[in-house]
Amino acid sequence: QVQLVESGGTSKQAGGSLTLSCESSGSAYSNNCMAWFRQAPGKEREGVASISNPSGATYYVDSVKGRFTISQDIAKKTLYLYVGSLKPEDTATYYCAAGWQSPACAAWNLPSSFNFWGQGTQVTVSS
Repeated sequence: QVQLVESGGTSKQAGGSLTLSCESSGSAYSNNCMAWFRQAPGKEREGVASISNPSGATYYVDSVKGRFTISQDIAKKTLYLYVGSLKPEDTATYYCAAGWQSPACAAWNLPSSFNFWGQGTQVTVSS
């Protein structure tokens, strides 16, 4: 059984930063691709960043490159997303996901490629 629990979402002003965490239990890290997605009201779920295991290669959607950083502490089974230089358009519910893909993270930006999801954490950015 895999469980993913996100935390760290909050309200911030534009230009600020925060770090989201995703604590996992069970066999989450037997999957070779961990990712963060976000979904704004009325919009489709969007892949934000992913990290492949065991290589540690990272991938980002263009709109967050240079502002967001995905990382992990495998010993703690925790995935992180540093969110910097916040913009109002970053407002969304952020979800972490785990899945097995071949090659690892080959389809990291497709929600259908992930089997396990957390419940989400809300990030609100005001201008």
